Amino acid sequence: MALSTQVRASTGSAFPWKYDVFLSFRGEDTRKGFTDHLYDKLQWRGIRTFRDDPELERGTAISPELLSAIEQSRFAIVVLSPNYASSTWCLLELSKIFECMEERGTILPIFYEVEPSHVRHQRGSFAEAFDEHEEKLGECNKEVEGWRDALTKVANLAGWASKDYRYEAELTKEIVQALWSKVHHSLTLFGSSEKLVGMDAKLEEIDVLLDKEANDVRFIGVWGMGGLGKTTLARLVYEHICDQFEVCIFLANVREVCTNHGLVYLQKQILSQILKEENVQVWDVYSGITMTKRCLCNKAVLLVLDDVDQNHHYH
Repeated sequence: MALSTQVRASTGSAFPWKYDVFLSFRGEDTRKGFTDHLYDKLQWRGIRTFRDDPELERGTAISPELLSAIEQSRFAIVVLSPNYASSTWCLLELSKIFECMEERGTILPIFYEVEPSHVRHQRGSFAEAFDEHEEKLGECNKEVEGWRDALTKVANLAGWASKDYRYEAELTKEIVQALWSKVHHSLTLFGSSEKLVGMDAKLEEIDVLLDKEANDVRFIGVWGMGGLGKTTLARLVYEHICDQFEVCIFLANVREVCTNHGLVYLQKQILSQILKEENVQVWDVYSGITMTKRCLCNKAVLLVLDDVDQNHHYH
């Protein structure tokens, strides 16, 4: 019997935050385009993301629901688009984000079709927006000054500028990968120190065999008597390196599942995780192989098959 481990957050709670990411954006600029694509990719990667309900009535005061969502989010992505500052709602969100996250350093700006300097110094469309705010609320208004300060601060943070990317898909992919790396490394594997004795050397040995810089396909087998910790080792390797791959799948109890349900069932499990769909139609082993090859073609993939007894069945 392989040794077991638990995955928990560093605070001791499985999920210390309700959301991994809070998305702040100007709806009329990016809701149906860039932000929607980004939200979809973050969700697909398993990054719990909050975005506001488009039907939510927007007044002058930020809703308690959004305030709570910001407080319960570990990271914030701020999509600074041309009309971002024209929305008092967005500026209130940004002020709350800095109140909750500035000390943690978990605010990530995206300069979407705007110059960072325009955000930093409130120029261009940002200047026009603040002229309107000051006209309504008065010059030297403390709240308006707070909004200016928040924009200056966010523009000084490291982030992404859409002008630096030829395609939005490239920008989205890089953002999701960066977030996954940050979220992933917030988790640590806890287990008895006695159970994990000797694991470090084995992890180093597997890391050499993986040679992640090589652009090829690697098959690595871990075998031995029951109770040696093969599953523990496999999970440790998976958790340590999965953030470096586009597609990551850990299939447990392969021998039992294959015996009871057959190879097609296993193929459906793999395809369901790749496609993020529950009911994937696979008619036979050959069609499953063909579909899997198409889905994984030209992708960096990490696939772990745990408890395999006949390796030629799963190639």
